[in-house]
Amino acid sequence: MDLESPRLKIIQCHNYYQVPGGEDAVVEDERALLTSHGHRVTQFTRHNDDVKNISSVRLAARTIWSRSAGRALEELIRQEQAQVVHLHNTMPQISPSAYYAARRAGAAVVQTLHNYRLLCPKGTFFRNNTICEKCAGKSVAWPSVVHACYRDSRAGSAVLTVMGATHRLLGTYSRMVDAYIAASAFTRDKMVANGLPEELLHEKPNFIMSDPGVGRGDGGYALYLGRLSPEKGLDTVIATWDRMKQAVPLKIVGSGPMQAQADALAARHEHVQCLGWVGQPELGEVIRKASVLVLPSMNYEGFPKVIVEAYAAGLPIIASRLGSMQTAVIEGRTGLLYNPGDAEHLASCVTSLVGDANRLASMRQDARLQYETHYTAQANYEQLIQIYKLALNHRRLSARTNTPLDGGEAGAV
Repeated sequence: MDLESPRLKIIQCHNYYQVPGGEDAVVEDERALLTSHGHRVTQFTRHNDDVKNISSVRLAARTIWSRSAGRALEELIRQEQAQVVHLHNTMPQISPSAYYAARRAGAAVVQTLHNYRLLCPKGTFFRNNTICEKCAGKSVAWPSVVHACYRDSRAGSAVLTVMGATHRLLGTYSRMVDAYIAASAFTRDKMVANGLPEELLHEKPNFIMSDPGVGRGDGGYALYLGRLSPEKGLDTVIATWDRMKQAVPLKIVGSGPMQAQADALAARHEHVQCLGWVGQPELGEVIRKASVLVLPSMNYEGFPKVIVEAYAAGLPIIASRLGSMQTAVIEGRTGLLYNPGDAEHLASCVTSLVGDANRLASMRQDARLQYETHYTAQANYEQLIQIYKLALNHRRLSARTNTPLDGGEAGAV
């Protein structure tokens, strides 16, 4: 394979979620991006809607090692003569058997780290409304079972704990992957600190396919855009607007388990609106008219796509000083950072920024410049192709010494 070849044959490997989310969107964006540049992209997918017909015992075994998925993927790789297998989510129906299938078929393996599941069975480092890293660095993530971290289920947590422990023991994550993609420097550093090979970790942020154009920010309101849930910091937003002396208009866009609390906030304050989930093109207009985006997440996040959407529109961001947000938002230039969960600090940031037209205008210019410099589709394409080339080179070199395991019969489904 000529590493300088302008055309690649790529297989995207992804287990879709029952409720569509950011990972699913990234898969589709990257597929469109690659095909627009002439690469051949074939998808190997499963969907969580299908698990209702699988027994819990069988599903647990398949999560740890799915022989059927591995065989099907290997056959597809050989059929397509694919050079790169790019994995996103493998849980529960694809499993880490996909890494071994790709190795046997001679393809380079790329894994995007959308969350922290290699270190935390829940994937978020978030428990009881606060950051929790009790499982990080452990060969067996037993605290997740004790606390029933995954969907409040000890059984479900145990399955993921066994999966992680098994593949750490086999060396799957260190030997079977040619390149990891982390959406932020924070995620990359966290993974390296907990054992992933530094030379395999590459940073590539999320992006949007089309430039929505710069907004004027003349709506005069702050915007919350995302899932209505505790880990996203909606509690902080509610506390902030309840105590804020200045009546700054707020629009809340999204849906989730805290819908009732969001509606109650709007009922208490006539300058607060709950718009529900808004689709395009209306959502684009809501973003372009906003004065500031409030991003109050209480967990580390991977790299919220809303950051890119805001910067593309020239929208400054007020974010919690946590995880990837504290590097994506440049303090004083593209927005402000506040102490996570601190409603008074958030209120101070909102009122000071919304009330300073000159500062807002300057930040709008810097926010747009960040998009043009780092987050365009073209910039992302160049980063992605470079990572593929590095993965192909790593695969070629490691093939001389590595003899991949096939997983044997243990846990086969």
